[in-house]
Amino acid sequence: QVQLVESGGGLVQPGGSLRLSCAASGSIFSINAMGWYRQAPGKERELVATIPSGGLVNYGDAVKGRFTISRDGAKNTDLQMNSLAPEDTAVYYCYASIATMMRPNYHLIYWGKGTQVTVSS
Repeated sequence: QVQLVESGGGLVQPGGSLRLSCAASGSIFSINAMGWYRQAPGKERELVATIPSGGLVNYGDAVKGRFTISRDGAKNTDLQMNSLAPEDTAVYYCYASIATMMRPNYHLIYWGKGTQVTVSS
């Protein structure tokens, strides 16, 4: 069984910073890409950032220049969010492309339960 657990969300004032973390655990053989999506009330889920095990990082247009994604080992990813604005308010979901010990040649996308980020004065 595979789990992704996010942490680090909360309430922050406009212009402030937050750091989100995501940890994968369970019967994991390998992880390709990890990343973050977000969903605001009444809006579709949108890409925040993705980081493959090797290759270029990709950011959504709305966060370029303000957010930075990183990998901390094979099973963890962090999202540093700076210059936060009210429009960044959303539930942030971690995802990972994971092959399990049972099926080491087959990657599936797994999702965390999400962490709320609220930017408000």
